[in-house]
Amino acid sequence: MNPLGKLLVIGFGPGDMEHITKRALDALAESEVIIGYNTYVDLIRPLLNGQEIVRTGMTEEVSRAQEAVRQAEMGKKVAVISSGDAGVYGMAGLVYEVLMQKGWRREDGVEVEVVPGISAIQSCASLLGAPVMHDACTISLSDHLTPWETIVKRVEAAASADFVIALYNPRSGRRTRQIVETQSILLRYRDPKTPVGLVKSAYRERQQVIVTTLEDMLNHDIGMLTTVIIGNSSTTVYDGLIVTPRGYQRKYTLDATEQALKPHQRLRTEAEPWSLDASQAGAAPAVTGPSASGASVATQARPQAMAAVQATTAVQTGAAPASLAAEALSRLAIGGKLPGEANARWSGQAPAAESTARTSAVAGAGAPAVMATGGFGKPALFEVGVSPGVGNKKFTARQMALLAEVAGDDGELEYTPDHQIVLRVPCADPEELVGRLRDERFIVMPIGDVFRVKACDFCNMEKDDSVPVAEHLQVVLGGLQAPKETSIALNGCGMACYGAVLEDIGIVYRKGGYDLFLGGKKFGRNAHAAQPVAEGIPGDQITDIVENVIAEYKEKGHPNERFHKFFKRVGVVAGFRHEDAPATVEVNAVCGD
Repeated sequence: MNPLGKLLVIGFGPGDMEHITKRALDALAESEVIIGYNTYVDLIRPLLNGQEIVRTGMTEEVSRAQEAVRQAEMGKKVAVISSGDAGVYGMAGLVYEVLMQKGWRREDGVEVEVVPGISAIQSCASLLGAPVMHDACTISLSDHLTPWETIVKRVEAAASADFVIALYNPRSGRRTRQIVETQSILLRYRDPKTPVGLVKSAYRERQQVIVTTLEDMLNHDIGMLTTVIIGNSSTTVYDGLIVTPRGYQRKYTLDATEQALKPHQRLRTEAEPWSLDASQAGAAPAVTGPSASGASVATQARPQAMAAVQATTAVQTGAAPASLAAEALSRLAIGGKLPGEANARWSGQAPAAESTARTSAVAGAGAPAVMATGGFGKPALFEVGVSPGVGNKKFTARQMALLAEVAGDDGELEYTPDHQIVLRVPCADPEELVGRLRDERFIVMPIGDVFRVKACDFCNMEKDDSVPVAEHLQVVLGGLQAPKETSIALNGCGMACYGAVLEDIGIVYRKGGYDLFLGGKKFGRNAHAAQPVAEGIPGDQITDIVENVIAEYKEKGHPNERFHKFFKRVGVVAGFRHEDAPATVEVNAVCGD
């Protein structure tokens, strides 16, 4: 018998007691300790019978996994709970990762059992009808652990390959743009009327089920408890239900009691002209013998399928290769490239050689120039931040008129507290748009995980001694890719009224020198000011010091790791040592969060 305990990683399904498996119920009953997220513990509390409970909030997944391993190594049976399936965006993988870090081995380490459950894609699909009857994938839109550029590529790939797509974690209080950009990507490849199902809190008390379309989905409430299921090109809506055909209509007549193809004929190559074997054989050979009539009848019964097959064969045999290649290369050029190439384009650098070569090759072949438009003629959604200057906060009438003209009826302008306006507009030629903005003396900045330089207004430019430092930092660091969105803020005097000391990196100018602050955290219960690490830095040294801090963060920071967490993890950055912030006072928030 293993002297160590056991880890039971349990998926308890959507939350309704009727949909939890018998093995999950037994596993909970035999456990001595239950470890889980607060909401999940509340959902299964009626099933517990006096076990020790360890419950924590959001972002505490690692501590839950570590505590589970620790208690199991002490000989206890420990249940780690997840809603849905523990192996689908749940705790199973993290528990194994923690064990791997400890050198765990299956033969002599803690026993681990992963108990499967019903995942959201399955429970939500059951409420919508049958939307996941064909090839499907799940994509989480949360970029807390996965770089957004990677998520964009996955959405592009799934959209272009006509997968049914289930979106997990589509939107939260802070993450609001991801679902908007995802819809924009999908509209490049799919009909705006593509059926979409929105299911919130499936099989729970506040369950909500909505059937809508791809173009209208954002007109409905979408949050962290919502799963979004997007149909493929064949998905349809019937009597309020979403159904994705499996493909039986290609071979069978669904309203006939007797099928044209007999059972022994149905799996033959000649009855499946769309199959790999048929495509490798080239043109379908003449059918002779007993199966001839059956294949002929099947062809007559399924003319739409044969038309599709003939079109596919035309592609394979070289029909209209230039136009087909141009369309394919256009889609590839858009597919995730705008976000990835934005920094190079905005900073005036040449685009990647591969992209340039591809565009030149298409143009050289007589194909139309590659533009940022999709399969349904919709331009890509282009997002950029604009400001009149680092310290200058005043827009001219000409600048405002240009923004209004560029935004038009289809775009939008969003005011931000960072002294810039975010412009979102469908745009087929981003380079031309950026050129127009710069001609009007705008600072143009990418949006997302980049370094953003901001500053006070230097008392309406009356205290402008440190303006050159702010402008230098903007030129050198503004818009550079960062592990996570990072603010570099500068106050022009010791009053520090702009609050630079609350930002990731704060700089305060006073008495001819600069004070440097690192690792501020503006949000959350444990929000704190940045740590003062140096005072009186000479003006000819401050920019080099900040650039060294940034270089080390870019080199050693993990994807999606905020600067204050990075500073704490590494301990020393550019020679400056981290010190823990003073303990915060626990507050029992009335809102329950």
